[in-house]
Amino acid sequence: MYGLIRNMLFRLDAEDAHYFSMNMLKGLCGIAPIRILLNSIFRPNKNTASCTVFGLQFTNPVGLGAGFDKNAVYLRELETLGFGFVEIGTVTPLAQAGNEPPRLFRIPSDKALINRMGFNNDGVERIKARLEAWRKKGRSQMIIGGNIGKNKLTPNEDAWKDYLVCFEALFDLVDYFVVNVSSPNTPGLRELQEKDALLQILEKLQKNNQQRPRPKPLLLKIAPDLNREQLEDIAEIAHAVQLSGIVSSNTTISRAALSEEGKLKASEIGMGGLSGEPLKPLSNTILHQLVVLTEGKIPVIASGGIFTGKDATEKLNMGASLVQVWTGFIYEGPSIVKKICKQVSFESR
Repeated sequence: MYGLIRNMLFRLDAEDAHYFSMNMLKGLCGIAPIRILLNSIFRPNKNTASCTVFGLQFTNPVGLGAGFDKNAVYLRELETLGFGFVEIGTVTPLAQAGNEPPRLFRIPSDKALINRMGFNNDGVERIKARLEAWRKKGRSQMIIGGNIGKNKLTPNEDAWKDYLVCFEALFDLVDYFVVNVSSPNTPGLRELQEKDALLQILEKLQKNNQQRPRPKPLLLKIAPDLNREQLEDIAEIAHAVQLSGIVSSNTTISRAALSEEGKLKASEIGMGGLSGEPLKPLSNTILHQLVVLTEGKIPVIASGGIFTGKDATEKLNMGASLVQVWTGFIYEGPSIVKKICKQVSFESR
């Protein structure tokens, strides 16, 4: 049935289809009997899928990557679909519109997406208010991650201030933080992955974090386009700053893994980060190198080309502790979490 629905949605602009489908789901979940039914259909058996990573108890190891629910609008709906955790954001101090649409594109021949969203979000204060309302409702077991970034107009030398503003505003409302310096869609952002700039941001955040009675897990999201030397720097910094984990990886600027048809489509689309099946080989290479460089001592949330339980198990067997989907959710539909949890072996986790 989802194949039919997907074909209909794929006739719409990709971003319009996103909001249309999620708002429809929001309306359905507002009707208690329907929400209960959807829970029974889509949620995996928590007794066979739960796991503990960086001190947090996850009902299952399958999460939704940042960028899908940027503004914390669909948390109830995503929990209904069975996600063990959801990363909101990327959140910036001030609201920003992001890049001009169209800015989200499908490449169905390769089961891929290209996006150049540009950190569009409602700003930290409005998102904070939504999270406060969510927390007041209670009873949720879904873990919420806060993916934080800098505003487009903030110069890189002041970037740490933007990250700190978001960190302080959301501290009591999210379960862990992810520092995003790896999106290809904000000019100059990836320069913050360089050693000195990154160290400044993480040291400022960790100092603030460790002064609190109960510090939050602090993670870093990296690009899949890093070379070996850059990965070595990341591993060194992760140990020095005592990061709780790493998210590997963001979208890629490479088009090398696309089919000829996909490359033609991508050339028509232009700039943006590529995700989906073509990202899987590159993301697996980065994951393997990262686990080796950190000696498996730093938990990794793996993303990039996860569509099935086999894809997830491959990354878990390579050393990941949790997995995130995004593009796979678009192509596989609302049953993706339950299907993955059925296929992931206990030994992998």
